Amino acid sequence: MRGLLPMLAGATALSGGLIWWATDQAAVAAGFAATLIAIAGLGHWFTRLFPRQESITETLPDWTVARTAADASSMAIAVTDRAGRLVCASDLFGEWFPGFPTPPGLPLEPADAEQLAAAGRAAWRDGEGKAKGISRGSTRMDADVTRTGRADDYLLWRFTPIRQASIFDDFNRILTSEAGRQMAEAGIMAALIGGEGRIRAANPAFLQRAAGKVDAHLAGRDFASYLRVDDKGRVFFAREERNLVPMRVIQVPLKPGASEGPMLIVMIDDESGGAGGDGNSALSYIETLLSLLPFGLAMADRDGRLLFVNRAFGRAAGLEPEEKPAYPGDIVVREDQAVVADAVRRYALGPQMSGDLAVRMRAQPEEPVALSMAGVRGLGQAAVLLSLKDNGEESRLKRQVAQATKMQAIGQLAGGVAHDFNNILTAIIGHCDLMLMRHTPGDSDYDDIQQIKSNSNRAAGLTRQLLAFSRQQTLRPQILQLPDIVADVSSLLNRLLGENVKLEVSHGRSLGAVRADPGQLEQVIVNLCVNARDAMPNGGVVNIQTYSVQGAKVREMRNEILPVGDYTALRVSDTGLGIPPDILAKIFEPFFTTKELGKGTGLGLSTVYGIVKQSGGYIFAESELGRGASFVIYLPVYSAPAPEKILRKTADKRTETWGTGTVLVVEDEDMVRAVAERALSRQGYKVLTAADGEHALQVLASGEHIDLMISDVVMPNMDGPTMVAQVRQTHPRLPVVFMSGYAEEQLRKSIDLANVAFLPKPFSVAQLAEAAREALAGRRPEP
Repeated sequence: MRGLLPMLAGATALSGGLIWWATDQAAVAAGFAATLIAIAGLGHWFTRLFPRQESITETLPDWTVARTAADASSMAIAVTDRAGRLVCASDLFGEWFPGFPTPPGLPLEPADAEQLAAAGRAAWRDGEGKAKGISRGSTRMDADVTRTGRADDYLLWRFTPIRQASIFDDFNRILTSEAGRQMAEAGIMAALIGGEGRIRAANPAFLQRAAGKVDAHLAGRDFASYLRVDDKGRVFFAREERNLVPMRVIQVPLKPGASEGPMLIVMIDDESGGAGGDGNSALSYIETLLSLLPFGLAMADRDGRLLFVNRAFGRAAGLEPEEKPAYPGDIVVREDQAVVADAVRRYALGPQMSGDLAVRMRAQPEEPVALSMAGVRGLGQAAVLLSLKDNGEESRLKRQVAQATKMQAIGQLAGGVAHDFNNILTAIIGHCDLMLMRHTPGDSDYDDIQQIKSNSNRAAGLTRQLLAFSRQQTLRPQILQLPDIVADVSSLLNRLLGENVKLEVSHGRSLGAVRADPGQLEQVIVNLCVNARDAMPNGGVVNIQTYSVQGAKVREMRNEILPVGDYTALRVSDTGLGIPPDILAKIFEPFFTTKELGKGTGLGLSTVYGIVKQSGGYIFAESELGRGASFVIYLPVYSAPAPEKILRKTADKRTETWGTGTVLVVEDEDMVRAVAERALSRQGYKVLTAADGEHALQVLASGEHIDLMISDVVMPNMDGPTMVAQVRQTHPRLPVVFMSGYAEEQLRKSIDLANVAFLPKPFSVAQLAEAAREALAGRRPEP
């Protein structure tokens, strides 16, 4: 600006001279020069009054760096422009003043707000202003306001917290720093608690004793919940065993003269009041060590009194948590008390030795356990160390094995009974069929024969239940969908459940196909629903659900019995009375029933269990008293390529069952052999018979031409498969029909023979004749 003034003066003089020379009038030239000078002066004054505003692009600062620097400091920072707008603020400013209000209009007390506004005015006027000790809630701070910017057109507001000396914070830092770890190594346990009695901080020694691990998070927890006080006023940690060394507690109030409020708690082992009462620290440390071990351990004195029992010993002995036996004999049955007392005295007073003693616990008198004893010396009153293994898991496994063995034995018995009973029923049904051939409807004996046959068929159903339980029945598995089976049986269920019981059915999505016998699955559903109905005498709801269970879900279930895989589940639940826990473990046992005499055979659920297991599935029962029961069946998803839909074959019932040829019947039961002989003879066959396999080989060796062999499977001396294996060596194309009361699937696993047909017992005369005719024709008979 200083360089422009001479130039302006020269230009004015030159212009005035030119005007004077051109007009030759001095007054005109002087007026023109004066006018130029006035215009220049006004322009200079205007530029000083209203300085030129630079473009926004040139003056807009980049606040990114300023904001980053502000966040890195411990101050709350804000920047305002001359128009009073907030143009930048740190995150800490937003935390202290939510919503980012514009200074000085902050939510403060009136006096503090006025002090802050005065500091802002002073900054615009003098370049700097201060506000001391303003409060925002519990936070006190100083505010420094500075005018800044290239044109001094911004105010920088800096809020600095006033740090107040706090003994609470000092102790907090001590406990959580290296000093707290050094205190822990010295055996000093320390915790800082607030006025409400909750833990604020603790050193590693306290965390280890109170929670069992040094990295435990106890902040905010009730301090008193980690301690217990005995009847003598001694303090112990709640999680540790009884009869340990008590704690000496020192309380340091953090507010002078205040008995309540924030407090530092210091704790050390008070060995003068330790267990045993003799001040022997070695015994105290041994007890502390034994309390941490997972083995059942106890100590007794020379008189046989128990000094110490850890938790594992109490669990193994079946003691209640608060139970304190005085002598080892108190935990065993009465018959073993004298033996235990003598052994304790012998190990306490005699030479230092160890040994085992078989005893029976008072809580579990049926299972003997080994009580180990060892004499100890140098531990004050302690003279005998006792050890007892916690065999709860082992006992559970033993019971499971015993239960499985019992179920297997009962299954074998049931299968054998059903096999023998099927032979009897075969004879009864066969003779009924033979007699019906000689009687016509309206005959005096016709109705009686029909009644005998009807009752025999009912008895055959009972044997099928026995075989289902023993998993030895004949199944005809198909690839099917569970919702289809539920739909087929729903109408029957509505009639069976009655008017007071409502049936609800729901199906899940994406259900996998299963491979099972549809007829047997229907029986399973009917049995479960009938049981549910009987559990709701006053009515209720039976719910049937089907849903998919993926392998990942099975893995999450962590079921020891159910293998990981994809399943389709069927759940049948009710709203009845529920099943008591002591009965729940027995419901699948055969002949077990809670129904009144004459109202149940006890084979319903055992049959369900057998069908499910034979189908490759799993069944589980869940119940809560008063809230009903649920039975869940898991059937594995059929993974093979699904063939075309398989329909149940309807037997091609032929009215013509006559045939020709020679049939050899091999059966060790005389009554069955006689029925088969008469039935086949009536159909036009020549029948030869044999009582066992050896006899049948003799018949074949005689040179008689045999067209068909019908043989029992289980026979004395030589069974059917062994006999047929020898026959195939000389007669490789001889058709064979095996008849048996056992399941075809079980027999085919043990029979390594091709091209053999199967006829399950009991069978009728017509079924036997049809089996013979189809075997001779080269087709497998329809059972």
